[in-house]
Amino acid sequence: MPQIQLTVSTGTLTEEGASTIQAQLAATLLKWEGAPDTAFFRAQAWAFLHELPAGAQITAEDDEPRFRVDVTVPAGALNDERRAGLVREVTAQVLAAAGLAADQALRVWVLIHEQADGTWGAGGQIFRYADLVALAASPGGDRHE
Repeated sequence: MPQIQLTVSTGTLTEEGASTIQAQLAATLLKWEGAPDTAFFRAQAWAFLHELPAGAQITAEDDEPRFRVDVTVPAGALNDERRAGLVREVTAQVLAAAGLAADQALRVWVLIHEQADGTWGAGGQIFRYADLVALAASPGGDRHE
């Protein structure tokens, strides 16, 4: 159930960045979650790109573009080390997609939302973290019956 959402002002990403950032973010999220690299788990890692109209985001100081990354994962999927690695790598990817240097890192906020166990459903059923762990450990890790 990992999900990653990038909110940006229209026109703040480079053309190449806009075309590649969602796949990069989804793969990065799976990596830091420790999910197996299978078709099933890749298909569950959703990435959204939300573009705001010009002027829809400002600060009290200026109207320079800012980037908000919202990450939703099952509670227990990330420890402190994994959270830190995820934030570091996602920040670098967003800056690169916008053509900005590392010294602009404070423009990128990464908010991690941990979904409480038993509060995520898909395919008409509730999935618990233990279900995902068992699925990841199963041979192939590609299906949930």
